[in-house]
Amino acid sequence: MSATRCRVIDGVQIPENLIAEEAQNHPAATAEDARRAAGHALAIRALLLDRAQVLGLIPEPVVEEDGREETPEEALIRAVFEAEVVVQKPTDAEIRRVYDSARSAFRSPTLTEASHILLAPEGEEPAAWEAARERADELIRRLADPQVSFAELARTHSGCTSAGVGGSLGQLSPGDLTASVEAGLAQLAPGEVSAEPVRSRFGWHVLRLDRRIDGRDLPFEHVQEQIALELEGRRWTADASRYVAGLVVEAQEQGVAIVLSDDGRRAQGQLSLGDLLRDDHAVAARAQAWLLEADADLARQVQDAADRQQLEFAAFVREEVRTFINEADDEKWTQLISAAQGAEDPALGCVRAILKGRLQPAARTYTLIQRA
Repeated sequence: MSATRCRVIDGVQIPENLIAEEAQNHPAATAEDARRAAGHALAIRALLLDRAQVLGLIPEPVVEEDGREETPEEALIRAVFEAEVVVQKPTDAEIRRVYDSARSAFRSPTLTEASHILLAPEGEEPAAWEAARERADELIRRLADPQVSFAELARTHSGCTSAGVGGSLGQLSPGDLTASVEAGLAQLAPGEVSAEPVRSRFGWHVLRLDRRIDGRDLPFEHVQEQIALELEGRRWTADASRYVAGLVVEAQEQGVAIVLSDDGRRAQGQLSLGDLLRDDHAVAARAQAWLLEADADLARQVQDAADRQQLEFAAFVREEVRTFINEADDEKWTQLISAAQGAEDPALGCVRAILKGRLQPAARTYTLIQRA
């Protein structure tokens, strides 16, 4: 067994170096959180690729919308989901319930028609911004006279390309303008000019709202397909999550179902510790003679415990191994791997670690001096 440090996550034995490399792709509040997320990602990938092998799938990479071609492994993972996650399409009644329960979500956006005059500062220093603000204030004062043309002032003073069309910005949807300008227009009535200039990263804006077209409810037929796709997407996400969770549970029940090598591939031909320990009759049959030679004190403790339970030595070992397999979490399996590393017989090394953990409790520690 390799001496590489490993960690068991979701029933997959993963070398620490792989986790460290993958952690760079998982920003988190702490380094340990990033490593934990990386470990789960690597484990799930390994479980899905293993399932692809079981199903006998062949990778058929496709070109994605951004022009990037899938890797063979990405294609296999997609194929697993396509083969095993079958999402039930929503019925017309379900789609109608969504539509009726959230009519406000299915409205056309409010449209606005607006004009502006942009007074851009001649530099980034505060004085330049202040001078631009004063020019904007002056134009607002002039526009208080109904005889003054907004379009003419825009043509002669605006620093925006819209100056050529009298400052008109045309018909606008939400998000077309910077947030500050949209907020300024939202406070105006049709035909009204802003009483104060509005600042954006481009400069100061003198705003006029020309027209506001309120949104309207969209008919069911217009949004039916959109709702169906959204419901189907939600169901797929939920079903895929449940499917992956099932693979994890199955792997964890085996203890260590898959062993990854240092390059991230499944270690071919190498039995996992779960496989080794499940052959508990063969392991237990060798345990007594091996322990007598490797750890005579532990062998005597095992024999005494077996006698108290009126069991044969091998039967006692089998029960302890089965208890460990049924109760151990990923952390316990990680500790077991560390204990087995370097052993000529990994299975017997694991049995020794299990028995020591059960029969030789860790020494208690005491605090003699406690500082405030």
